[in-house]
Amino acid sequence: MRKIRKGDEVIVLAGKDKGKRGTVLRMLEEKLVVEGVNRVRKAVKPNPMRGTTGGFQDKDMPIHQSNVAVFNAAAGKGDRVGIKTLEDGRKVRFFKSNGEVLNT
Repeated sequence: MRKIRKGDEVIVLAGKDKGKRGTVLRMLEEKLVVEGVNRVRKAVKPNPMRGTTGGFQDKDMPIHQSNVAVFNAAAGKGDRVGIKTLEDGRKVRFFKSNGEVLNT
């Protein structure tokens, strides 16, 4: 079970976008693509077969999962996440600071 999942709201802990919040769009091996974080401008060639025009395009690039933390709305900051097993056998994620279970 992964501690950070697609759709989680995360906050960046290190790098040029430190302090920014965003939603996880895609999960790669150990990297995440977060909405609005690590954004670069890429030059795109025109392709008439696909109907795309040339120019510059903004693109979100991957960021390593060690540089982000799941945002805890109750605490108002990033928090560490743990995994525990409930009495009925389900595994759930919880915040380490207050023990609150993440909505899964």
